[in-house]
Amino acid sequence: MVRAEVIRKRLNKLDEYLQVLRVQQRYTYDELASDPERYGSVERFLQLAVEVLSDLGSHVVADEGLGVVDWHSDIASVMCDHGYIDADLRDRWVRMIGFRNVLVHVYMDIDLRIVYDVLQHGLADIEALRQVFAEML
Repeated sequence: MVRAEVIRKRLNKLDEYLQVLRVQQRYTYDELASDPERYGSVERFLQLAVEVLSDLGSHVVADEGLGVVDWHSDIASVMCDHGYIDADLRDRWVRMIGFRNVLVHVYMDIDLRIVYDVLQHGLADIEALRQVFAEML
């Protein structure tokens, strides 16, 4: 059984990250790109938000005995296979995980236009997954 306190703690942290990101949405691309502290903050909070989603998914998969996960992207597939999310949300989550991997591992070549686009248009995907986990409480 999924432990509510684990879900709640991570959702609270995710809410904190989303709040920071929503504030950053008010900046234009040029304002974001001209300030390393600003775009660095956006990159980090996007990374952390995806990390929380992976933690939440991993917790559900483990506690519910849904299967084995070798890669973060497996979490999304397992949750889809067991009816927690639909295929569209699974695919969006897998793209988020790929984006997180770029932020972490390809940090020297991050395209700020992509970061800005995710900031402006990708928070809804994070919020959709947040809702899935919130409904488990």
